[in-house]
Amino acid sequence: MKIKATLIRWHRWAGLAAALFWFIQALTGTLIVFHWEIEDAMIAGAHHPTDLAAIERSVDQLAPPGSGASVGSIWTTAGAADRYDVSVEGDAPGVSRSVRIDGAGNVLRDGDQPGKGGWVETLVLIHHNLLADDAGSWIVGVSGILLFTNILSGLVIAWPKRGMWRRSLAPPAAGPPAARHYGWHRALGLWVGIPALVMAGAGVLLTFESTVEGVVQPAEVSAPADAPVGPATIGLARATQTALDAYPGAKLAAIYPPAADSPVWRIRVTQPDEVRRAYGATNIYVSAVDGRILARFDARKASPGRAFMDGLFPFHTGELGGLAGRIAVAAIGVWLVTMIIVGLALWLARRPRRRKA
Repeated sequence: MKIKATLIRWHRWAGLAAALFWFIQALTGTLIVFHWEIEDAMIAGAHHPTDLAAIERSVDQLAPPGSGASVGSIWTTAGAADRYDVSVEGDAPGVSRSVRIDGAGNVLRDGDQPGKGGWVETLVLIHHNLLADDAGSWIVGVSGILLFTNILSGLVIAWPKRGMWRRSLAPPAAGPPAARHYGWHRALGLWVGIPALVMAGAGVLLTFESTVEGVVQPAEVSAPADAPVGPATIGLARATQTALDAYPGAKLAAIYPPAADSPVWRIRVTQPDEVRRAYGATNIYVSAVDGRILARFDARKASPGRAFMDGLFPFHTGELGGLAGRIAVAAIGVWLVTMIIVGLALWLARRPRRRKA
């Protein structure tokens, strides 16, 4: 009984202390489940199939030789088909912008334009790191641990005795406000608490991904140390097509251009049966010197440690389960918002009223 009383106090006061923060995290998390599609829907433009040669010409115009600008990476937008985000880094430290292009290399959005869905990316960053980079990530991570323990303590407190499950899972329709709020809070917690607990745990692991990798020690995915050295003569189109030809039926996920000290293209593709539906984890390293495939990492044949790390993101976002999985994640976000509101209502209903003088 003493342990349960301690858990009740912890559950109540930790929930009150972090309620506003969790509300923001749950709300933004719910809104960004379909952020890929929402953002692309707000950017007008006809569909153009992917033309790698046209994309290469467009990328060369965005970062022409001698301009001081360079392309850090190119990623599929994962919303509308055949659209890509090009990360253009300037010659000044910390200066960069994202340019969205279509399959024919036409610029659809240059930089952060709120009228063209730029605010959606802001919501994503708020959810990930509160717009505060590493410091924000730590705050989100600690908050996630607190949420995990709060959900766990709530389940322990609410877990019914034998023969009481039906009554516990059906909230009362009548009675004093405090009793109704408690009944709803308990029933909702029992219905969704365990999936929410697992989802919160995955979010915490993602926030501290580098630490988790140090523990799991997955197989390394990197370019071979003995890559050919020489002038880079193989362009984006040829290198990317080489990678796609190696995995028939795969879709382009990302392109990492060669670095000054490593003339190697890193091409990331999504195979049809990968757990990551948008950003596949199959990597192909293509020499920018002679166009040979230097190394490849098939996500379908990944070691258990690598598969675990690659699966955290699609599990947390629901991407692992396709459309049904993403809807389920959005529902868990709505559940958390509802639990916070009902919990606050319960606390207010139980507060002793001050006597009038």
